[in-house]
Order: sequence, then structure tokens, then C-alpha cells
Amino acid sequence: MKIIIAGAALLLSMSALAEEAQIDLKDFAHLYFEKMTATQAPNATEKDLEEYLALLTDDVGHAHLPWVTDDSRTPSGKADKRKGMTFYLGAHTHYSAELLDVFTFNHSAIAIRYRNHAKGVHPQNNQPIEYSQVMMEVLEMEGDKVAVIRKYHQ
Repeated sequence: MKIIIAGAALLLSMSALAEEAQIDLKDFAHLYFEKMTATQAPNATEKDLEEYLALLTDDVGHAHLPWVTDDSRTPSGKADKRKGMTFYLGAHTHYSAELLDVFTFNHSAIAIRYRNHAKGVHPQNNQPIEYSQVMMEVLEMEGDKVAVIRKYHQ
């Protein structure tokens, strides 16, 4: 009987420690927004990109509707994101963003809504670009990292 009680106490204390170790999702949302928008700035560096990528799981899935619809998690998820983002790094001559809303769901998901405005030159076709939009990103969490990103335009 003592073993059962000791085991139950151990499980309860481990559960309490696990709850304490959970991150504050609102704080994480603000950090995510700060690091993500830093990668879009005209003077963005590979260091900015790596600080953003550090918030993601290695197998992160990513959808950016309507262009990228497959958000499957793959072993190369973060490496693929790094490759794609490096291609566009520094393409903006102007970028601003304003965080509008943060929503959290248990410890499993975050939704951030923000407005951004960008100007620059598209690195693929060297054509000028400019856009303003309201975006929502839904971030599915796995522990203290983002496992799936879904981007939506308003």
C-alpha cells in the first residue's frame, strides 16, 4: 500500500511540475510576433531568421493559404522554411506591422491577428511589390515550440 501511495504522490508532483513548466502563451505570442516581424524588416539578417526559427519544431508544418495548402509536418520542415525565408530575406525596403489581437487556447494553440504593410522588390522577378493586409496566424504548440503554422488573409 505504501508503494501505491508513494507512486501516486510522485505522479501528482510530476504533474504539478509539468504544469509549472508550461509556457505563458500570451508572452510567447508576443515573442513570436517580434521575432517573425524582425525577419521581414529591410535590414533583416540570418541571425534574425535563426532567432525566429528557434521558436519552431524541426518538423514544423506550414500553410499559407491560398498559396501553400499542405501543412504536413515533415522532418525537413524547419530546413525548408529556412531555405524559403532566406530567399526573401532583405527583399523589403519598408516593413511595418501592428499586433491587433492575441488569442490562446489551453496550452495547445495561439492565434495572432496583425496588420502589416510592405514595399520592396520581389527577388524572383525583380518587380516592385507593395501590399497591406490583415493576417491571422494560428500556431499549434508542442511544448514550448510551434509545431504547425496556418496563415490566413482577411
